[in-house]
Amino acid sequence: MKNTLRPVLVLFAALVGVTGVAYPAFVTAFARVAFPDQAGGSLITRQGKVVGSRLIGQQFDAPYYFWGRLSATAPNPYNASASGGSNLGPTNPALVDAIKGRIAALRAADSRDAAPGRAGPGQADPAPIPVDLVTSSASGLDPEISPAAALYQMPRVARARGLAPERVRALIAEQTQGRQLGVLGEPRVNVLALNLALDAAQPGFRAASPPDSLPGH
Repeated sequence: MKNTLRPVLVLFAALVGVTGVAYPAFVTAFARVAFPDQAGGSLITRQGKVVGSRLIGQQFDAPYYFWGRLSATAPNPYNASASGGSNLGPTNPALVDAIKGRIAALRAADSRDAAPGRAGPGQADPAPIPVDLVTSSASGLDPEISPAAALYQMPRVARARGLAPERVRALIAEQTQGRQLGVLGEPRVNVLALNLALDAAQPGFRAASPPDSLPGH
């Protein structure tokens, strides 16, 4: 019996030591040396304080900030411990209602800001809304939107901040990331990075009134 158990226990201990201790320690140490930013969570800091991560979205409701994608995580939006989508099919009434609510919020924000080139209530031909502004991502944590989604919001943000639309458009262009290796994925804009760039471009900005909450998150 001892002759049978001993090699099994030795092999088990060796595998635990290699795969459970040595290998993770080596990979962690290598990552921290070779990729310190990514290994640390791709954190974004401002004035010595962590304000978020490039990998996890945040909820923005104020009209003077760009808004990200909807998040279906519970109990709060962008809850990293409960990553997941809504799992609602295209014919599900709950999904249809959520999209309608988001469209209404975006249209209302446009009409409140009286953005140039945007049709208000009762006017024809409103600007089409990019699909990623009215649907949630599969993870519920998506930190990025399409350039089209950012450009759609540009008039609202420019007017709310009193900035020239051309200046806001330039910030969007600066924060737009291309396809990985030129072929993988789609061009995208990190919402947190873009909003931080807005604040940096306008350090003395103060909102004229409290922000309206955005339904649908």
